[in-house]
Amino acid sequence: MSIHRDNTYFHTLNKGRSIIFLFCLAMCNVSFAQEANANKENTIVAPQSSTTEHSGRFNDQKIDYKVIAGDTHLLDDEGKPKASIFSTAYFRTDLKDASQRPLIFVFNGGPGSSSVWLHLGVFGPKIVQIPSDAEPVPSAPYTIKDNEHSLLDIADMVFIDPVGTGYSKALGEYTGKDFWGVKEDADILAQFVRVFITKHQRWNSPKYLAGESYGTTRAAVMTRALQEGWGSIDLSGVFLISSIVDFQTGDFAPGNDLPFVTFLPTYAATAWYHDALPDKSEWDSLESFLNEVRDFALKDYASTLILGDLATPEQLNLITEKLHQYTGLSKNYIQSSNYRIDEMLFMKELLRDRGLSVGRLDSRYLGEDASNVEARFETDPSGYAIDGAYTAAIHSYLASDLGVLRETPYHILSGEVFGNWNWLYESSPRSQGFLNTSQHLARAQRQNPAFRIFVANGYYDLATPFFATEYSMNHAGIDKNRLTMQYYPAGHMMYIHHPSLKALANDMRSFLNEARQ
Repeated sequence: MSIHRDNTYFHTLNKGRSIIFLFCLAMCNVSFAQEANANKENTIVAPQSSTTEHSGRFNDQKIDYKVIAGDTHLLDDEGKPKASIFSTAYFRTDLKDASQRPLIFVFNGGPGSSSVWLHLGVFGPKIVQIPSDAEPVPSAPYTIKDNEHSLLDIADMVFIDPVGTGYSKALGEYTGKDFWGVKEDADILAQFVRVFITKHQRWNSPKYLAGESYGTTRAAVMTRALQEGWGSIDLSGVFLISSIVDFQTGDFAPGNDLPFVTFLPTYAATAWYHDALPDKSEWDSLESFLNEVRDFALKDYASTLILGDLATPEQLNLITEKLHQYTGLSKNYIQSSNYRIDEMLFMKELLRDRGLSVGRLDSRYLGEDASNVEARFETDPSGYAIDGAYTAAIHSYLASDLGVLRETPYHILSGEVFGNWNWLYESSPRSQGFLNTSQHLARAQRQNPAFRIFVANGYYDLATPFFATEYSMNHAGIDKNRLTMQYYPAGHMMYIHHPSLKALANDMRSFLNEARQ
């Protein structure tokens, strides 16, 4: 899950503008008081764990499996406990030898998100059922059912909650801030992976990382930490769901024209979906329409923006006409915006004449605000539409099915984690510039001929746009023969759209099967 910027909170944070904070307040019913308490609860107590046996039908196969849900204490160099990581691990048990089954480590993003979304949305054996086509989601009770599309038939899975999320926390003399940063977070979770595969004797299993949103940033940095820093733990690949690996593509900072280019195809897809284009009949499909928009964005639009004040009236008239044709925004609005359309403004402006705002995480969703003259929406309608269902589902599932009964809160999303995040990965801000972790994926491929990358993109994702991901994958030296790019007619969490869930699961299963050949 992604959490991004909004003018009502943390808008002044530097890099938090790129994916990160809108979703936290829009989707989090956990108070900041609770979040603050989580950091204080670092008293060392014995790890708790629950093991349960289950069966279900996945990919049309009856599967027996066990679940180990509990804490793993990680130690510092002096052997002192420094962090307790809560994870939920699924192991198929009806096989004679499962030691060489693929093992997928799964996490969400934020930073500050637990793994609930990928856990109960796509990968896990249980799923919370919500409407598919951006309809309103009712209140409890919610249906938690077997996920027939789970990858448990072909792989074991471990869902990880980073420090400050779920039940995970710092221990002893350590605090959450010791682990809240690009490098710090990747290092502690890489240590968890090493401890886990040692404890469960899975060193010889094919190993994958799967992350969503900032979780894809984490996956890239963890890949380097594992393959180069934690005992040469080579990975078979990564699953990047709604990817953000180059933050220049998503940060609307002054002087950075790139996001205006990379967001344009998603603006166009959104206008297509809501019938807001001047003449939609010119194209026979969304895909053909987006191919044309891509071409314009990379050529005429990008070159004109680069020219700045040197652009001729003819060039400006061309992009005004094309932006109007592709987004449905008025020519006057486009010109008044200096031909540069900010994502947050777009979400409010597109359907202003209908009194509606479109969602950021999923622009299929619509919302109504108290005022229709504000520049930005009140909060993300695609966030508050689904947060209650996932929050209720994970609490119910952990307690009722997995026997995890704790008085301490399970932190779904943490504003404290995000607000204290250290975005610096390189030695200095000047050397780093915009955070870009795509280089780690390319480096992993150069060092490991088996390393493959799967990327899932939602056409209606205004948090991590698909064209921005394409740009990132085309500017890092990634081997395209070991890169799989897939697209779905849904948003950031494309799996809430039922046809996209099925397609995504089939695509990921095919990706795993190809590695066996």
